[in-house]
Amino acid sequence: MIQIKKLHKSYKMGASSLHVLKGINLTIEEGELVAIMGSSGSGKSTLLNILGMLDNADEGEYLLDKVPIKDLNETKAAKYRNKFLGFVFQSFNLINYKSALENIMLPLYYQGVPRKERQLLAMDYLEKVGLKDWATHLPNELSGGQKQRVAIARAMASRPKVLLADEPTGALDTKTSHEVMDLIQKINEEGKTILVVTHEPDIANMCKRIVQLKDGLIIEDKKIKQVLASAYV
Repeated sequence: MIQIKKLHKSYKMGASSLHVLKGINLTIEEGELVAIMGSSGSGKSTLLNILGMLDNADEGEYLLDKVPIKDLNETKAAKYRNKFLGFVFQSFNLINYKSALENIMLPLYYQGVPRKERQLLAMDYLEKVGLKDWATHLPNELSGGQKQRVAIARAMASRPKVLLADEPTGALDTKTSHEVMDLIQKINEEGKTILVVTHEPDIANMCKRIVQLKDGLIIEDKKIKQVLASAYV
C-alpha cells in the first residue's frame, strides 16, 4: 500500500540546513496497523506530513497504492488526499459551529456526494462509532473521547485507502485512549491500513508493528504481539 525508498528531507535554517529525514526506506502492506514512534526531532512528524501529501520530499520515491506521489501541485495533492487518505489529529479539528453529523458530512460534500447520500453515510458512520444519538450535538457538547470518535467517523466516511492518525490519543485520559484504540483496532480488523504516530509505548503496543525513528533514520522495525485495547476498556 505504501512504499518509500531513500527518502530525504531537509529544511533551511538561516544560512545552514537541517537534514530531518536521511534516506528512509519503508514498506507498509495493505491492512497493516503500524505505530510510528520517536522522540521530538526524530523525523516522525515530517514523515507523516510527506505521507499525507502535506509536504514534499527532497529526494526519494513515494508510492501510494502503486501511484507515484511526486511534484504535485496543491490541486492535485488535494485530489489525491481526498481519494487515498483519511486524517485523525490530536486536536480533533472539528468545526465548532457544525453538529457531529455535519462534521462527518463535510468531506463528502467536497467529494461531490449528493446531500441525502451524505446524510445517510454520515449517520451510518456515527452509528459505527457508537454516537448515533449524538448526531445533532455540537463539539462543545461532546467529551474528548466522543470528539475523537466523530473525527474518526469523519475520516472513515470518505472511504480512504489509508488512515493517518497523528497522536490520536494525545489529548485523552488513559481510559478514553484505550477506548479510541479499541475502535481503531476494530477498523483495522475490517482491512483498513492505519498508521498511528505516537510517543506512548502502551498505545504503540496496541498496533501490530512498531517503526522506531531516531535522528531521521529507522532504527527498529518490528512486528509485535498486539495488545488488545478491549482488555483495558
